[in-house]
Amino acid sequence: MGNDETDPAVTRRTAIAVAGASLVAGCSTYGGSAGAPSSAAQQPAAPGGTELGAAADVPVGGGKVFADKQVVVTQPAAGTFAAFSAICTHQGCTVDTVADGTINCPCHGSKFKIADGSVANGPASKALDKKSVTVANGKITLA
Repeated sequence: MGNDETDPAVTRRTAIAVAGASLVAGCSTYGGSAGAPSSAAQQPAAPGGTELGAAADVPVGGGKVFADKQVVVTQPAAGTFAAFSAICTHQGCTVDTVADGTINCPCHGSKFKIADGSVANGPASKALDKKSVTVANGKITLA
């Protein structure tokens, strides 16, 4: 009778161990290679980035705000592109214009230099966070 009592316990332990192993295996594939095709399908641009728009839309000495991606891209000199977070470091508003060599926040008047995102005029005291972009075939891609 001792064997009859231990067999159900071993069976329960085995079932729990198998269920736990299945759960771990399922978690390890989440976001791994099994998830790659779906995330690649969501990317409208080349692998490794999100296409923002045409480089021609970013004027020399100015820039363009891509509010939906929370990025501002500037072209301080012909053929030189820079990108920054479009979120103002003062209180988190989204910058809305690029004019006269600065990226401008509408909330409290902070201005940032188009070349490096540093503060040109407060109340912000910290530069905009830098972003990486590439320009190829006339398209700007956020890395």
